[in-house]
Amino acid sequence: MTAVLCRHFGLRNIELAEDIASDTFLKASEHWAIHGVPENPTAWLYTVARNKSKDYLRRMLAFSTRIADQVEGGSDEIEYDFEFSERSIADSQLSMIFAVCNPANSPESQICLALQVLCGFSVEEIAGAFLSTKESIKKRLYRSRVNLREDNFRIRELGENEIGTRLDTVLRTLYLLFNEGYFSRTNNKQIRSELCSEAMRLTLLLVEHPRTNTAKVNALLALMCFQSSRLAARINDRGDPVLFEEQDRQLWDQSLIDRGNYYLVNATSGGEISKYHLEAGIAYWHTTPTDTNKWEHILKLYDQLIRIESSPITALNRVFAFAKVYGHEKAIAEAEQMNLNDNGFYHQLLGYLYSDVEIDKAIDHYQAAIRISKTRHEKQILHERIQRLRKG
Repeated sequence: MTAVLCRHFGLRNIELAEDIASDTFLKASEHWAIHGVPENPTAWLYTVARNKSKDYLRRMLAFSTRIADQVEGGSDEIEYDFEFSERSIADSQLSMIFAVCNPANSPESQICLALQVLCGFSVEEIAGAFLSTKESIKKRLYRSRVNLREDNFRIRELGENEIGTRLDTVLRTLYLLFNEGYFSRTNNKQIRSELCSEAMRLTLLLVEHPRTNTAKVNALLALMCFQSSRLAARINDRGDPVLFEEQDRQLWDQSLIDRGNYYLVNATSGGEISKYHLEAGIAYWHTTPTDTNKWEHILKLYDQLIRIESSPITALNRVFAFAKVYGHEKAIAEAEQMNLNDNGFYHQLLGYLYSDVEIDKAIDHYQAAIRISKTRHEKQILHERIQRLRKG
């Protein structure tokens, strides 16, 4: 609703659009409690929003200090004829994604803004997700919104220029948003499925639009589907994380795996091979436990991925696959060459690799990982691994 209203008011008045949206839902909560939910709630909400928007526009005196320039013929000309068709709503949301993913903002700020504007998260929820204070998040959002208002981007039909200059930033923001949900490093909940769902919803909007339905976008959505298919198996009844090898495969969502296969096939339509293609391929092989050679396939994909985007986490994941193919002792030599002593994943991996080779060293690495870890659940599972090793 905010995106559609910004299509008419312009991004400079995003707060006005958000106020109208909030007032609309407030009226719904009051009216529906007495009269019941209408037959078509969406149409009811947009009708109320349209009427409220027209009421605001009639009060030109109240608006004069905020949008007078635009009304008199500026670049953000306000439209009085509001359209709330399914096409208009979808196009407005898509444009808002490109507006929020402003390269002038840091990746963290883009995620914060996406959570607030696109996903409806409160400042308190965002602060909780990033283990930060409300004041810090407010400052970050304020700076991001200033950049958003000062940008010349319009909420309208996307052109080739906007898509070409911002699509990579959009995909990176959605990728980071999904990863924060899939393996949260900033919250005591290791998995935040609501973030994964929002990232998938927004990526699906890209796939469903002909101008953004690219091979790279399909590859990212395939990756999200494959990863999401195992969410229910990644935590136990106590909320503790479950290692991949210990997961109950009966809990994997086959429908999401099938969707992942569909989007991965679509991703092969072009000649481009992106990091999303390779990561989706790795995730695909993780969902095929019956293939005896799957770790060889995964290792080859990691070898390609590390040439495209070399990062500590990619290198460590590659060593894990290397261990599956060539054994723990050879993998230890590979891992120790990286010398990532300040990285918790590095110590977790060496703890795992040394568990079958030298238990004392495994315990030392797990203890080092505990000192670095910031989440309660992660510390807990590492303590449990140490206890199992000591019991033999």
